[in-house]
Amino acid sequence: MSMTSQFRPAATILVLLTVLTGAAYPALVTGVTRIAFRDQAAGSLVIQDGKVRGSRLIGQAFTSPQYVWGRPSATGPMPDNAAGSSGSNQGPLNPALLDAVKGRIDALRAADPDNGSPVPVDLVTASASGLDPHISPAAALYQAGRVAKARGIDRARVEELVHKHTEHPLAGFLGEERVNVLALNLDLDQVAPAK
Repeated sequence: MSMTSQFRPAATILVLLTVLTGAAYPALVTGVTRIAFRDQAAGSLVIQDGKVRGSRLIGQAFTSPQYVWGRPSATGPMPDNAAGSSGSNQGPLNPALLDAVKGRIDALRAADPDNGSPVPVDLVTASASGLDPHISPAAALYQAGRVAKARGIDRARVEELVHKHTEHPLAGFLGEERVNVLALNLDLDQVAPAK
């Protein structure tokens, strides 16, 4: 057999598989997901008053005392940068991690000096992705006093909203209870607009 007689079938199969797996299949899957899972395929965006306020799947960098703060982010060059998803890769004995945690605890204490409760761990440690949109209910409730004071509303109202936005484990046992920080903060803005 000559080289030419072997090249033609190989080239034909290469072109056929490239079109099939590189164009047709991805187009089909994209089309099906855009129909069957419209919200998720569009990024699970939260739209309020005609404006995109964020995604339910990506953490937001809230820093004002009037808002509940999410988990720290180790993404660079800025917090909650979806293009730079990564963890800090710092182990529990790494002095840099210990310094970062201490600094975060000090910042939380400075923002709410009257709060003597233990600081929940998810408020001082970044997640593996650096983009978690959720915190534990304990972390949200820890911040209720500061948020209520900054907004001039009753702490019980903030706690009520935390409980309203608490998501339960899938099927009752898969995962942990969690609070979507963006959804909670948007609801806070509806109840008591930020000053």
